[in-house]
Amino acid sequence: MLVAELAEEWSLELEAPFEPAHVSLVLPARLRDGADAVLKVNFPEPESEHEADALARWEGTGAVRLLVHDSERRALLVERCLPGTCLWEVEEDEANEIAADVLAQLWEAPPAGEFRLLADEAARWADSLPESWEAAGRPFDRALLDEAVGFLRAKPPQEDPVLLHQDLHGGNILRSARGWLAIDPKPLVGERAFDVASLLRDRREALAADPEAAARMRRRLDLFSARLGLDRERVRGWGIAHALAWGFEGDRALPGHVECARLLMG
Repeated sequence: MLVAELAEEWSLELEAPFEPAHVSLVLPARLRDGADAVLKVNFPEPESEHEADALARWEGTGAVRLLVHDSERRALLVERCLPGTCLWEVEEDEANEIAADVLAQLWEAPPAGEFRLLADEAARWADSLPESWEAAGRPFDRALLDEAVGFLRAKPPQEDPVLLHQDLHGGNILRSARGWLAIDPKPLVGERAFDVASLLRDRREALAADPEAAARMRRRLDLFSARLGLDRERVRGWGIAHALAWGFEGDRALPGHVECARLLMG
């Protein structure tokens, strides 16, 4: 019913939804003038609450353009990336260079608006991680948990905050006629070093199968730190902390996330 209402209000011709979608419904759309677009309806949850606001701040620089949105119904219409190839289709070293360039563009936007703060999320994660670890049956070494919690509770360096994507990985960077563009932000405002975390643990299946996984993780860490002018230890610390913060589903730890945190500990 909601999708039909939006299609009528925004004069959209809709196609079958993209698959898979975990916390949203995403459908290819065609505007009245024949232009291609994407209709996205987010399920009510905090991380995507300000997705449209972030896209509006970026104004198409490094990210898809926001065409229209309805905040009450968590619906947004954005430009469609064509051909839409994701960055996972590109060889990893080249893909990491592209991802770094996209991040640098996103960070240029002033973080004005009612965005959630990384500092608040870090405090929440520091409190919840030990509880999640206990509920999951202590699925990894206490030292790894202590490393993450200690980092999250440490006072961050003073620097100008930026608007962060938080979930930038190869599946959320698509090729378009305008170049490579980010989609699906879960925005926060905070320090730049945090925004590399999702890229560090990208391509987890390939990483798990790599006998040189530790060296591969070090290359990622070195590349993003140098390419973006970031403190390597801050990038590493956020990589561990965010991998574990997003590393639980209910009372179950996600092995791929935990292994990435382990690799960064090494």
